[in-house]
Amino acid sequence: MVANLLQRMLLFHQMVTDLTDLLLHINVGSEIKVDQSIEQALTEGATLSKAAQKTSWVGYSGYFKDPEGYLREVAFSPFFWVGPEDENE
Repeated sequence: MVANLLQRMLLFHQMVTDLTDLLLHINVGSEIKVDQSIEQALTEGATLSKAAQKTSWVGYSGYFKDPEGYLREVAFSPFFWVGPEDENE
């Protein structure tokens, strides 16, 4: 499964023509948080690369370039625990 996911990520890299050498991946706790995170990044100067959408791996993700030009993915996966909302929990 990991190899398949990596293969899909590499295919995405090949589809985008102006990538930098690094993809930073951020996991969040819900689809709503994916949308909120991307929207916040856009208001702070990021550029949308790929709008958030459902993925083939039963998740939800979108891509943006930060002001320095690094490609970032924000994703939610129901199979990946990102930890409690409150650090004291």
